[in-house]
Amino acid sequence: MQAPLVPTIAARSWPRLDSRVRDLLLIVAGSLIVAALAQVRIPLPFTPVPLTGQTFAVLLVGAALGSRRGAASLLLYLAEGLLGLPFFAGGGSGLAYLSGPTGGYLVGFVLAAGVVGWLAEKVGVSKFLPALLVFLTGELVLFTTGVLWLGAFLGLPQAFAAGFLPFVIGDLIKMVAAALALPAAWKLFRGGQS
Repeated sequence: MQAPLVPTIAARSWPRLDSRVRDLLLIVAGSLIVAALAQVRIPLPFTPVPLTGQTFAVLLVGAALGSRRGAASLLLYLAEGLLGLPFFAGGGSGLAYLSGPTGGYLVGFVLAAGVVGWLAEKVGVSKFLPALLVFLTGELVLFTTGVLWLGAFLGLPQAFAAGFLPFVIGDLIKMVAAALALPAAWKLFRGGQS
């Protein structure tokens, strides 16, 4: 017997719409949120990996939409960037961008959104601590794929030093911010009830 899923925010969105239309709107909206926050980009001189708002968006999209819609949203985001829309960090796009040093992080977005969404469905993220633990797991997935991919360009020790260590503090802040934002959003969907 499978454990029942905890409803996500997406499950409570636009209840009067046909579920397929609602899912499509949510998937597109999630991809656009990630694209918008990808434009918040701070290049770092010692690494090919910039500091961006993408990971914050990926965590929230995965948790709010659930595993399937979250992963689909990030797959759409990758497709939009591959088709030439300036959706990757700093307005980047195309296959060359995806296959470059930061491509592993982009692929990791899909995996992280799926894992975060799955965990959100299993344990719920309407409270700070569970949300923070779910987001930490998503970050580990994201950094694993990103650093391993970057390792093909720089070697693993250098990839760890350039693709993980400089981002620990910033991503901890993003995780805490996301873990605070999501419970606040849940309160809105519940009409202020806990």
